[in-house]
Amino acid sequence: MTLNNLIKACKKNKRSAQHELYNRYKDTLYLLCLKYCKNVEDAEDNLQDAFLSILKNISYYKGNGSFEGWMKRITINKAIDKYKKDAFINVILNDNLLADTKVEIDEFKLPLSTILKMVQELPDRYRLVFSLYELDGYSHKDISEILKIATGTSKSNLHRAKYILKEKIEQIHSSQNHSNLIHGK
Repeated sequence: MTLNNLIKACKKNKRSAQHELYNRYKDTLYLLCLKYCKNVEDAEDNLQDAFLSILKNISYYKGNGSFEGWMKRITINKAIDKYKKDAFINVILNDNLLADTKVEIDEFKLPLSTILKMVQELPDRYRLVFSLYELDGYSHKDISEILKIATGTSKSNLHRAKYILKEKIEQIHSSQNHSNLIHGK
């Protein structure tokens, strides 16, 4: 079934079309959920909530722009709404404190699953800003509007997220180097 026909059938509440839409996009949207949620369980809940919202609001999709992009915005917004309930601490750090946060580790590679786990372990405010800015290309101005925080707070939260990730990567790197020395590699 073509995407346009699938959307039309979903607008008519046809269960088979809704099921096909879910099967077609569940993996893409689940990966998106993993970037914004703390853990697998939250990501699964977010995916469910996002699809319910997509199907409930599909009649509002008028065909302007990418349908997948429209669904991704709903999915991201659902994840953010969950964490908006938590109070954001508007800490503004001096950028000079984080000026030396660049990581230069030669020939050191981490599996995507490890990196994703590190991002998921970030505090909510840092994870959301990091994911919006670094993974989905939102500007700090857009992030400040979405999360209802100051632009400076968005920037400092991003720097703090990068700093935390850098520390975690360096820990893994140093423990691997230590292990290599012990095992004579």
